[in-house]
Amino acid sequence: MNHKVLVTYFSASGSTAKVARQIAKAAQADIFEILPETPYTAADLDWQNKNSRSSVEMTDAGSRPAIATRVDNMEDYDTVFLGFPIWWYVAPTIINTFLESYDFSGKTIIPFATSGGSGFGRTVEVLKPSCSDTACWQTGKVLNGSSEKAVDKWVQGFNL
Repeated sequence: MNHKVLVTYFSASGSTAKVARQIAKAAQADIFEILPETPYTAADLDWQNKNSRSSVEMTDAGSRPAIATRVDNMEDYDTVFLGFPIWWYVAPTIINTFLESYDFSGKTIIPFATSGGSGFGRTVEVLKPSCSDTACWQTGKVLNGSSEKAVDKWVQGFNL
C-alpha cells in the first residue's frame, strides 16, 4: 500500500498558506485549502471588535462556519497535516467543521499553526472531540516564520 499524505489548511492572511506549501513540498504531499463558504473580510477578522464575525464565532463553541469545497478522496490519505492560525488560543471553529466532515478513523493527524503571539494552548484538546476516537494525533507545532530547512527537519521527524 502506498502511504499518502495530505496537507490541508485554513489561512486567513496567507501566513498559514505559506507554511502549508513548505510542508507539502517537504512531505511530497497533496495540498488542500479549507475555504470558507463566505470569505472573511478584514472587518470579519478584527479581533478587537467583539461583534466581528471571527469574535462571534470564537465565543460560540458550537459555531461551525460552512466550507466551500471538499476533499473528494479523503479515504485515500493515511496522514493529514492540519494547519490553521491560532485564534483566541485555539484553532478557528472552521477547523472543527472540517474535522466533522470526514471520517478520520485510523488516520494520523499532525496539527501545525501560525500565531501572532501564542502557542498551541488547548488547541488539540478542543479539536479532538470533532474527530474519530481512533485518529492518531501527533504533537503539533507553531511554525511562525520557520525556515524551509526547519520545516523540512520537522516533517522528516515523522518518517512519512
